[in-house]
Amino acid sequence: MPPTVPEPDAPSGGALRRGLPRVAGGEPWPAAGFAPTAAAPGVASPAHAPAVAVPSTGSVVESASGVAPEPVPSLAPEPAASAAETALASEVAPATAASAPPPPAVAVTPTGVPLSQPLPFTRTVWAGAAARTRPAPQSEPKRLGPFTRLQWAGVVIVGGGGLLFAGLMAVFAVRWFLSLQFMQDFLMTYPGEYHLPAGAPVGFPAWLGWQHFFNVFLIVLIIRSGLQVRTEKRPTAFWSPRNNNRRKISLNLWFHQSLDILWLVNGVIFVVLLFVTGQWMRIVPTSWEVFPNAVSAALQYVSLDWPTENGWVNYNALQQLAYFTTVFVAAPLAAITGVRMSGIWPKNATELNKAYPVEWARAVHFPVMLYFVAFIFVHVVLVFATGALRNLNHMYAAQGSTDPDAYMMNWTGFWIFAVSILVIAAAWIAARPLVLAPIARLFGKVSGR
Repeated sequence: MPPTVPEPDAPSGGALRRGLPRVAGGEPWPAAGFAPTAAAPGVASPAHAPAVAVPSTGSVVESASGVAPEPVPSLAPEPAASAAETALASEVAPATAASAPPPPAVAVTPTGVPLSQPLPFTRTVWAGAAARTRPAPQSEPKRLGPFTRLQWAGVVIVGGGGLLFAGLMAVFAVRWFLSLQFMQDFLMTYPGEYHLPAGAPVGFPAWLGWQHFFNVFLIVLIIRSGLQVRTEKRPTAFWSPRNNNRRKISLNLWFHQSLDILWLVNGVIFVVLLFVTGQWMRIVPTSWEVFPNAVSAALQYVSLDWPTENGWVNYNALQQLAYFTTVFVAAPLAAITGVRMSGIWPKNATELNKAYPVEWARAVHFPVMLYFVAFIFVHVVLVFATGALRNLNHMYAAQGSTDPDAYMMNWTGFWIFAVSILVIAAAWIAARPLVLAPIARLFGKVSGR
C-alpha cells in the first residue's frame, strides 16, 4: 500500500489520507493535490450528495439517476508542497486535534441502539370496554335516620342476637347467685312484697279501670304527636287563636298541646280519687322495706322465677316503686317542661326565663318521653308474662279475688282490652290534618302554608 501523503489544503487542517487505487494498476485515490471543498453552512454534507468518480484520465460523472456519463476533463495536479510547509502542517495538525472538544458520548445498548430510543415492542394489550364507557353512578340508598333499611336489618339482627345472649348469661348468673345460702336467707326475709297498712283497700274500683284506659289512650297519642312535632320540617297546616292572629303554630303542635291538657286534667282527677278512696297506699311506699323487697323482686324477674304476688291485694315492691315514679315524678316533669316550651309561657318575664331556661326544659322533656315508652313496653310484657287473663280482668273488668287463681280463665277483661286497642289504633290512624283541621276550627283558625 503506497504511503499516505499529507495535503496542505485539507479543510480540517490535517493530512488527507490516500487509499487504494480505484482501478487496477492506477494511482492511489484520491489523486495527488485533490482536496474536497468544505461544505458551507446549510449545504448538504458530501455523504448525501451523488457519488462522483474521478479517474486519472477521461473522468466521467455518474449521476444517481442513471443518466449516460459525459466526458469531464481531468483535474490538473497541483504543485507539490515544499518540505517546510509539510513539516509545519504536521506540527499544527496534532495541536489542533488536541484542542478540539471531543464529541459527547451517547449511551447505547450492546446492540448499538441508543438508550433514548424506545424499544420496538409489539403491542399485545388493548383497552377494554370498561375504559371507553363509564357506568352511571348509583343513587344513594334512602336512609331512615343514620342507617339504610338493609343496615337497620343488620343492626336489629346483630343487636337482637347480642341482647339475647347477654340476657341468657344474666339469667344463668342470677340463678347461680340466688342458689347461695346467704341469698336464700335474703329471699326468705324479703320475698319481694310487704304488707300494706291497715285499712288499705282491696281490689280495683270501676273508675280506676276507666282512668287506666283514658291514660293509655292519651299517652299513646301524645307520644305520636310529640314525635311528629320533633321531626316535621315544613308543616302543611297551622292553627292560631281567634283573638290573636300573630300567634301561629303548626297543627301537629296544637294537637300535641291539646292532648297534654286533657292528659293533665285526667291526671289531676286520678290523683284526687287516689287519695279520696285510699288507693294511694297501693302505689305510695309506706315502709323502708320497699327497697330490699324491690331488689329481691328484680332478681326474681331476671332469674325468670316470677314473684308470686296477687295484684288484686297488693303490688310487689318493684311495681310499687315504678308506679310511684310514673305518677308522682315522671308525669309532673313532663307537665312542667311541656308548659315551659309551650306558647302560654310568658316570653317577657326576663327573670323567670333566666331562672328556668327553655334549654333545660328541652333537655328533660324528651328523656321523660323515652321513660314513658320504656315503662309501657315493660308493663305490657309483664302483664302478659305473669298471667294475662287474670291481670287484664283486674285492670279492665275490675274483677278479681284474694285467690290468685280465681280468674285465671276469665276472658272478660281480655275482650275489653281488645276493644280498647282497636279504639287507640283508630285514633292513631285518624290523627292527621284532614281529620284534625275541622276539630281545630272549633277553637281557632286553621290556615295552610
